[in-house]
Order: sequence, then C-alpha cells, then structure tokens
Amino acid sequence: MNNDFTQGSILKKLSLFMLPILGALVLQAAYGAVDLLVVGQFGSTAGLSAVSTGSQVLNLVTFVVTQLATGVTVLIARYLGEKRTEQIGPVLGGAAVVFAILSVGMFILLVGFPRPISVLMQAPEEAIGLTTGYVRICGGGIFFIVAYNLLSAIFRGLGDSRSPLLFVLVACVVNIVGDLILVAGFGMDAAGAAIATVLAQAVSVVFAVVLLVKKKLPFTITRKDFRLNPQCSLFLRIGLPLALQECLTQLSFLALCAFVNRLGLIASSGYGVACKIVNFAMLIPSALMQSMSSFVAQNVGAGKQTRAKQSMLTGIGIGLAFGCVVFVLVLFQGDLLAGIFSPDAEVVQKGFEYLKGFAPETIVTAILFSMMGYFNGNNQTLWVMVQSLIQTLLVRLPLAYFMSIQPNASLTKIGLAAPVSTIVGIVLNIGFYLYWTRKQQNTLSATPTRSVSASFRTGRPFPKDRAAQDEQDTHQPHRRDDLPEDDPRKDHGGNGFQVTADDHRVGRQGADGGEVEHHQEGEAQQGAQQDDLLAGQVDAAGGYAVGAE
Repeated sequence: MNNDFTQGSILKKLSLFMLPILGALVLQAAYGAVDLLVVGQFGSTAGLSAVSTGSQVLNLVTFVVTQLATGVTVLIARYLGEKRTEQIGPVLGGAAVVFAILSVGMFILLVGFPRPISVLMQAPEEAIGLTTGYVRICGGGIFFIVAYNLLSAIFRGLGDSRSPLLFVLVACVVNIVGDLILVAGFGMDAAGAAIATVLAQAVSVVFAVVLLVKKKLPFTITRKDFRLNPQCSLFLRIGLPLALQECLTQLSFLALCAFVNRLGLIASSGYGVACKIVNFAMLIPSALMQSMSSFVAQNVGAGKQTRAKQSMLTGIGIGLAFGCVVFVLVLFQGDLLAGIFSPDAEVVQKGFEYLKGFAPETIVTAILFSMMGYFNGNNQTLWVMVQSLIQTLLVRLPLAYFMSIQPNASLTKIGLAAPVSTIVGIVLNIGFYLYWTRKQQNTLSATPTRSVSASFRTGRPFPKDRAAQDEQDTHQPHRRDDLPEDDPRKDHGGNGFQVTADDHRVGRQGADGGEVEHHQEGEAQQGAQQDDLLAGQVDAAGGYAVGAE
C-alpha cells in the first residue's frame, strides 16, 4: 500500500507511517540486544566484551549502508510525488548493482582482516580471539545484511513502512532461536551469536524478496535496469554525504569504544551493556528521522514546501514528548535496565555510570534528528554531513578523549560528550535553516522559471507551494505562440490570442479593433482533464514547471 503524504492531517499520517518504522527499529534493537543478553547470561565476560566490541564494527557497516540507501528512499518518494513512476525501475536496478559492489568490498575487508580490526579497536587481551571470530563470521554474511537494508529502504520509499517491520520481525525470531540453540545450548559463546545473526539476516532477505515480487507495484522493472545508469548518480548524490557522515560518526563511536576499553574489561563490558540501552533510547528520534525523509520528500516533489516544514515541527513535538519520558527512565532507573543484560554487579554499575551522563541526549536528539530528516527530504544531505562531522569530530570525540585521560576518569563524564555535541548540532542546524530559507526566497524572486525535478538534481532550493502557483497560473495570460507545439491550447484557433490555464482567450481583436474575451465553453471538460499538463508546463509569471526540464 502506497501512502499519499501530501494531504490530510500531518500528525496522523506521520504517526501512522512512523509507527511501523519504530516497530522495526525496536525489533532491530532487540535483535542486537538478544546477542548480548544471551551471551551475558550463558557465555563468558570475555564473550560479552567480544560481542560489545564486534557489534560496534557491525553497526558501522549497517548504519553506513542504511544512510546510503536513504538516497534510494528519497528518490523513489520524490518520483512518486512528481508522478514520474517510470523512473523508479532504473533507480532500483542501479541500486542493486551499486550495493552489490559495496558488499564485495566489505566482505574482503571484514573476512580478510578481522584481527587487525580487533586490535585497532583495542579489544581487551582476554577477548581479542573471540572478537576476531565474531567480526569474521558477521563479515561472511555481509551480503545479507546489505540486501536487507536496501530492500527496507525501497519499501519505505514506496510509502510502505509495514513490510520492513515484517522483515525485522522474521529476523528477530530466527536470531533469538539461533542464540538460544548455539549459545545457551551448544556453548558457542560469541561465535554462536555471530552465526545466529547471519542466519537471521539471510532468512529475512529471502522473505523480503518474495514479498517484493508478489507486491503490486506502481512501476515496472526490467533486466536492462540492472546496470550503472544515470539514476545511480542521483541517489548517490543524496546518499553518499549521509553515508560518509554516518561512517565518520560510527568511527567516532569505535574510537569512543577504544577509549573505554583502555579502562579495563569491566568498563568495556559495562559500556557495551549501556550501548544496547542507548540503542533503545534513540529509537523514536531515529524513527522520526527515517519517516521524515520520505514524508518531506513526497511533499517537496508535489511542491508543498509549507506542509514539509510543518511536518518537521510536528516531528519535533512528538520526539520531545517521548524524549522526556525516556530521559527520566534512563537517568533514574538505568541500573535496573543494565541488570537485564548482565548479572555481574560491577558491569551493571559501570553501565549505569555511562547512562547518567548520556541521559540528556534522549531529549535534544528529538530536535536534531527531526531537522536532519527534513533536510534529507529536501536534498540538503551535504549540509547534514557537514554539521554531523563538526559536532562529532570537533566536539564529541575530543571531549570524550579528554574525559577518558583524566586521573578521575569515569564513564559518566565520557557519556556527557554526547548531549553536548548534539546541542552544538542543533545550533548549527537552526542557523542553516534560517540561511537556506532566506536563500530559497531570494531564488524564487530572481528566477523566472524553475523545475522541481531540476531543483532536486542540482540541489538548489525548491519552489513555493504548487497550489498557490497553480492558482496564479490559472489566471495568468499566455500568448498562443509561446506555448509548446504539442500544447492542446494551440488548437483553440485565432492569431493573437492569449490563453489562460482555465481556457480563457484574452486580447483577440474584434471587428471594431477593440479587445474581446472569449470562453471555450464547448471544451471545458477537455480543459479540466488537461489541468495538470497546463499547470505544469506553462508558466511565464516567474513560477515553476513540475517535471519540466
């Protein structure tokens, strides 16, 4: 089922679209948490540290792929909004080729060099062997991990957030069963958790492909679409900045993990437990950002910028409401949450220490992620990358490192680096929003004719609301000679006519030399059927042409 986000209640439609995405993220977080939970209960402390460190590497791969696939999501949603569904097939075919190439590169890296990666992560000596095995096994299944995230991005772009929920539900069930059999049953520790993870992703991909084949799609895809085509550069232009931003952000988390690992095995395990709780705490902001990208992109494709801005504000409100509740839970009940993952009192205490410093992040992230989703949907992904790199590389990492080398270093002080950097990001995004909005208005007043699709490809500001422009076009006269050759209004006869979009003729000279106005009464029905064509292609009043080149 494809959703139309361009009309109706924003709160209702955004919430209904976000809920399945949130559900999928909850299951995905549970999917990752199950490994840590089962290993923590039935494995060793070294195995717990191995899963904690190895999953950070896996998160790097997963989140980079997810952000790169956001380009596919936005492009599909944009084409749906522009009613240009014939372009979606090449998008999917090109994406399949690009992500296959990416999978090969990551397979070589993770399977060929797992020990150097573990050493670089400063995994504790007692856990380095188990960490190496975890990374190698997960690297062997990287094709399934990449395919799953690409398929989920495709469905979200089509306005279907329920199918990805089913995918991750299948994966979660398989992973839980696998962990219980391999870790609790056969005592395979971290290696068993890794095998269960890969197996779960494989089953989920098969399920997703079957569902996609059976789904009634608003487009067709052929064998010739599966190649490096012009659509690849379009979705990469959107996705690459996000992927690079996410890559560097996740690398910063790896560096943060390395800082903590220097504090010992207990601190490493406690930080790993805290990170799983953090993953759950960040679910609503993450769901808002993902749903916001599709919601905004579709409205921008339809020329409804005002509605796109309203959706961002709605998302911020939703995020703040839930963020305050999560803040209280994490700050005051963090030890109970950490105790779910480990019976070791020292590990629980270290995890709680980190959560105390991290707690404010649950509130401020609601604002930041909604703004990032808005900019993603507007093709301003380069800015999203820049602001993220500033807050991560210039604020969060230096501050976390400084806290980690102090004589009285604690996980609470290290955790404070996250909300501080996010606040800096919010300030940067507010400044860019004001600048970009002003630039948008200046461009509208200076540019006579703009194309939504051309604006999308060039990354320039999008035009004002299409509804207002169409109203203006309806009564704006145009000379018949200025119309395209295939425009139906050229057949309305009479040299010297000026024709408006509602089929009025203006300016024809009568027998006495004066001007008379004529109406095309007999062709009113035909004119109504051609309304979209006329409103989109004819504009001499300083507006834009939807889909025009």
